[in-house]
Parts: sequence; C-alpha cells; structure tokens
Amino acid sequence: MPANPTAAMLVIGDEILSGRTRDVNTHYLAGELTRHGITLREARVVSDDRDAIIEAVNALRARYDNVFTSGGIGPTHDDITAESIAAAFGVPISIRADAYALLDAHYKRREMAFNEARQRMARIPDGATLIDNPISIAPGFTLGNVHVMAGVPNIFQAMVASVLPTLTGGAPLLSQSLRVDRGEGEIAGPFGELAAEFPDLSMGSYPFVQNGAFGSNLVIRGADAGRISEAMTRLAALFPQAR
Repeated sequence: MPANPTAAMLVIGDEILSGRTRDVNTHYLAGELTRHGITLREARVVSDDRDAIIEAVNALRARYDNVFTSGGIGPTHDDITAESIAAAFGVPISIRADAYALLDAHYKRREMAFNEARQRMARIPDGATLIDNPISIAPGFTLGNVHVMAGVPNIFQAMVASVLPTLTGGAPLLSQSLRVDRGEGEIAGPFGELAAEFPDLSMGSYPFVQNGAFGSNLVIRGADAGRISEAMTRLAALFPQAR
C-alpha cells in the first residue's frame, strides 16, 4: 500500500509562545488530516518574526507534501505572515483585485469603513490561490504546497474545510485501543515484540495514573482494518485482564 501524503503545521504568533492563547488549531487539523488520509508529521510554533517564519516555511515545504499555517493574516501591524510567505517563495505581494472586492462588499453590507488596515487583508502573494472564508470573508491563500490560514479557531476550521477537498489524500488512518492496568515497565517487552511482528502498523503506549495505580492505553494504528484486528487479537491474548 503506498504511503499517505505528508503534512506539517506551522503555528505563528507571539500570543501562543507567551501562553496568552492556547493553540487548538493543531489538534483540530490533526484529526481532519487523519480522516482525509494525510499524515501530519511535524508541528512547529514560531513568533511573529519575519526571518523565523521564512526559515520555518522553507524548511517544512521542502520536507512535506503540504504545509498548513495559522495566524498572522489579520489587519494589524504584527500580522506579517502573508508578506513573509511571499518572501519565502521570492514573489511580490500586493493588494489583489478579487480579494479586495470580497472585502469591500463585505464591509459595505455591514456599513463599516473599509479602511487601510482592513485593506491589508487583501494583500496576496503573486501566484497564490485564495482560500474561502465564509465567516469573516478575509481570505487565506495557497501558494505552492503552503496553505495559509487564519488563527481564530472557527475561521481556521472553515478554511480547512475549504482546502481539504482540493488535496489528494490516502487511506484514512484507523485505530483501536486496549486499556491495561499495569505499568509500562511490565508491558514494554511483549508489546515491543508484537510491534516488531507488525511493522506495517503503528503501536504506541500512553500511560496514566488513576487512583494511585499505574496503567496504559495501548493503541494500534494503521490503514488496514483487518491487520489492526489481527494485531488487537494478539494484544488481548498477551494481556487477558485488559479492557
């Protein structure tokens, strides 16, 4: 079975790194990509710094099939993502007519001034394709294999819904889990041996402590439901008291 396409997430914003805002977009994207058959391989967070954004974008777009960014495409002076993406690709950026028209009509309907700050959201790098934003109209964009989206979670989610149907996916990743009320040190040996017997599947142990007792959720992931079921049957036999 061919490998699924790969992806990376780049979260942009000082507010994330300072702890003022919690990043929920990576968690959301990971679930959506899993369902679409795209494997999220890496996630990074960088500050609102032009050089940091350029460096991260160029590294990630060379390594993965798709790069998704969130944050920094609003109307304020620190929203520098669009111009940084343009610089990463070495292309000009300017106010684009179709993006301008969308925003102009939106603010006219709301009887609000389409001022210079709001016009900044119509700045799109040359050669980019707009990403629809049905919530606040200001578009994201795709340039090459980089998909640039808003940081506000509900807008980010709407943009992901616009982008995913345009991307080639693979087989959705399936999973099954087994709870074992034993410490990882006790289960590591047989669990590792089982993982070696099923190299086409991904197996992970996720420990917890409940009421002072150690346990672990053993998770098996893969694209072949039959192979997962076969491995789970073997796993259950290794730990018959599990649930």
